[in-house]
Amino acid sequence: MDLNFNLKLEQTQKLIMTPELRQAIQLLQYSSIELNEYLAAELEENPMLEMEKPISVLGEVESINNDSKESDIDWKEYAEKYNDNSYKQEVDKNQEENNIESYISYSPTLREYLMSQLSLTNFCNKECLIAEYIINNIDDNGYLTASIEEIANLSKAKEEEVEKVLDIIQTFEPTGVGARDLKECLLLQIDEDEDSLISNLISNNLEDIANNRMLKIAKEYNLDPLTIQDACDFIKTLEPKPGRTFKSSVGVRYIIPDATIDLVDGEYIITVNDYTGPRLIINNFYKNMLKDGGDANATEFLQNKLNSAMWIIKSIEQRRQTIYNVVKSIVKFQHKFFEEGEKALVPLTLKDVADDIQMHESTISRTTNGKYVQTPRGLFELKYFFSAGLSCACGEVSSTSVKSMIKDIIDNEDPKRPLSDQKISTLLLSKGTKISRRTVAKYREELNIPASNLRKRI
Repeated sequence: MDLNFNLKLEQTQKLIMTPELRQAIQLLQYSSIELNEYLAAELEENPMLEMEKPISVLGEVESINNDSKESDIDWKEYAEKYNDNSYKQEVDKNQEENNIESYISYSPTLREYLMSQLSLTNFCNKECLIAEYIINNIDDNGYLTASIEEIANLSKAKEEEVEKVLDIIQTFEPTGVGARDLKECLLLQIDEDEDSLISNLISNNLEDIANNRMLKIAKEYNLDPLTIQDACDFIKTLEPKPGRTFKSSVGVRYIIPDATIDLVDGEYIITVNDYTGPRLIINNFYKNMLKDGGDANATEFLQNKLNSAMWIIKSIEQRRQTIYNVVKSIVKFQHKFFEEGEKALVPLTLKDVADDIQMHESTISRTTNGKYVQTPRGLFELKYFFSAGLSCACGEVSSTSVKSMIKDIIDNEDPKRPLSDQKISTLLLSKGTKISRRTVAKYREELNIPASNLRKRI
């Protein structure tokens, strides 16, 4: 048996996921908050990294480090120099002091607001204890989540005593707070003695009101349908969630735009927010220590940290440039949107942008995930500008544009004869956009617009 052993040279392409490449991909898909949390951890761990900041006393220390070695500095003399009273700024006590607290407004939570009202009551110690248990069991929407029996057991009180205290708390602001269900919440917001019709409607006909069964209710009460319509309109003005006007106990989440688009002299200028890609620099002190050599272990440690720092800085700049390129491409494709609004949005896919800026679709997907842009027309998530296309007489239109058209049609309909989904589909077809009744219903639901039978007015 003859065995042949041959050497063959072959060239192939293959992507190797190095730790550095994985890190760059990870940084790209981070939101601004996640990125800053990641960088805060890196700044603590890596002495070579520091945030770029204005020149100050620290800046002077860095300049000293650039000119001489640490061993040449008399740190004791340097510290005494800056502790000298001659360097202290004289303060004019007659001048009004401006500080950060002057510009920050404080909004109490619902619980804090209720506790402040509790302090103004004439409750005895036992009643105050019961009231605190009740307030602590009121959720962010203003509803009591614990039963009377549970609060009685916790506070070691009788159920009658808990009911008495709850009746007082239900007179607190905001009106309707402390209710155990929607019906009770709405009843707390009206004067039952003055309007028994509204009270009866809330007590017995909430489901009929929700389903717009005005004629059925009118027949039940033997009243004119317009009288019922007016009463139901008033009920709809009541607040179903009295606590939502207060700051949530979980805190407020703010959106920081990753980029800004400004219209300057007829041209759209794109600026990437530095908060979402802060400027990082290499610490001069450790950089000079690395140059000076010295201890081999320290040098090796600093060299590794320097390589890591340089890669992070490079990844941040690459992330910044990618966001800029993606936003620039979006402006190019969706230029009419910035001029005319959402009706002018055109169909756009990740592949369109990827081909335009010569990047992979997955990169565009990571870049647009959780990123926001501030535009002259408001704040939008980057994903907002991407939508599928629908055929029409003049070509293709985006689904967002079609939703806008549906909303306009419904806003301008006769409330006494609301348009069905089929009728809306026919109207869109007459305007050159072919869309099925089921698609109209789907888009209408996404816009939180009720069906025609629920929109009908008498």
